[in-house]
Amino acid sequence: MAVEGVDHYTILTKDLAATRHFYCDLLGLSEGWRPPFTFPGLWLYAGGHPVVHVIAGRPIPGNGDGTGAVDHVAFKAAGDVGALKMKLEAEGFEVSSRTVPSSGVRQLFCRDPSGVQVELNYAPM
Repeated sequence: MAVEGVDHYTILTKDLAATRHFYCDLLGLSEGWRPPFTFPGLWLYAGGHPVVHVIAGRPIPGNGDGTGAVDHVAFKAAGDVGALKMKLEAEGFEVSSRTVPSSGVRQLFCRDPSGVQVELNYAPM
């Protein structure tokens, strides 16, 4: 048995609406079917697959404002990197950007409403 890829990641949040807004309205994921669990949450989809599971109403370990031992989560992204950067900043998110040396991959970094660091990778121009 071997790992074949990443299926999804789960984040805990204190603010379900703000988390939905960040991932759906700003990053372009879509809210989709979720089993009828007894706790609040969302399943957010990319390409027909639920890649982010959001759980609300549970305590967030530690101080609740970071990603713990996980440094960041990265997404492959497409579209206008500058437009998304401006959109995130207009919403009050602190965004940093860089280009990966030798590969030309353009990257944006910001933290979601729960403090999870998110990386967006855009193909070289």
